[in-house]
Amino acid sequence: RLLYSLWALMLVACGTQNSGPAATDGSSAAESPKNVLLHQLKTTHSEKEWFVPVKIALDGVTAEQAMWNDSSGNHSVGQLAYHLLFWNKRQLAKFNGQPEGAYPEDNNETFTKFNQAEWTKVVSELDSVLTTFESAIQNADEATLKEWYPTIANISAHNAYHTGQIIFVRKLQNSWDPEKGVK
Repeated sequence: RLLYSLWALMLVACGTQNSGPAATDGSSAAESPKNVLLHQLKTTHSEKEWFVPVKIALDGVTAEQAMWNDSSGNHSVGQLAYHLLFWNKRQLAKFNGQPEGAYPEDNNETFTKFNQAEWTKVVSELDSVLTTFESAIQNADEATLKEWYPTIANISAHNAYHTGQIIFVRKLQNSWDPEKGVK
């Protein structure tokens, strides 16, 4: 019941922020679960709203900056971006019924396989995977989406969490432009 209550609150909140065409049942199309999930994915990917999305957080990061860490155990921007790429790519494959690839023995592997030479590819591929995921959600039928509601919501939360870490690391290295949304 708690999950349904939270879901209802999220729908109401989303419906009050967005106005969209009316659905056939008389409710706003913006209130559909599909639109809520798409909104979450887009605002954690590329559309700035309440917080900075990952595309903006990574904008302008050089390969050298991507490798930097503060020597206190925090991951680098590159490691965080690679981690997001790994898990989003895996979940997209699963959503599309494709092989997900090998599951890591240790989640730390999803951070440590990044290297400086791959930086441009990681950023580009992360953007592509997130865009493709949004399209897949847009084109999915309601039965498929219903099975995926919790997972997609968790993907968005996971992406937002690590994007916050990316911004934190950029602030530590003095490479963050506060005009992008976080002072």
